[in-house]
Amino acid sequence: MAAEGPLRRLDERTGRALAASRLPGAAAEFFADLGNMPVAVPVLAAAVAFTALRAFRAGAFRWWLAPLGAVVAMVAVPLLVIPLKLAVDRAGPPGADGSGYYPSGHTATATVAYGAAVLLLLPLLAAGARRALVTGCVLVNAGVGLGLVRSGYHWPLDVAASWCLGGTLLWALTACGATGRSSCRSSWRTPRC
Repeated sequence: MAAEGPLRRLDERTGRALAASRLPGAAAEFFADLGNMPVAVPVLAAAVAFTALRAFRAGAFRWWLAPLGAVVAMVAVPLLVIPLKLAVDRAGPPGADGSGYYPSGHTATATVAYGAAVLLLLPLLAAGARRALVTGCVLVNAGVGLGLVRSGYHWPLDVAASWCLGGTLLWALTACGATGRSSCRSSWRTPRC
């Protein structure tokens, strides 16, 4: 993204086409705003508080691990996004000021905040509710990305890079066992790890 090339030209053509599309501007702004920290982080905070309190009251082994892992993943977002923005130093779409648009901080925030909240809540839900929650999370994150591009705040690959970054953080959250979804599970009676 830092150098000119066919991928960057395709990305910018696609971004200009989406920004000029008939997609409703007000809806795009609404979804773009869902990636703001003051919107996304309280959703995660509520899920962290709810699951921590529920696990603590149930006397769960390492009740604090999943909520702490979600917080660490969220804290990692600016720690990773800001250096990447500075390193790539990509200019924004027409009308955007300056550079540092790759990757999208709003997209990474939404991906990790909503994704970690879903991962925390999944073990507490029935199968149908799980599917609905995961589907809702995917749709909201797609809406955030599309809203940012349609509103002219980011190029499509800025958004895609943040989805990859956020997905990696969520994968790490589950891989280390912080959500109770790893291959190394423990019961409330006898921990296996």
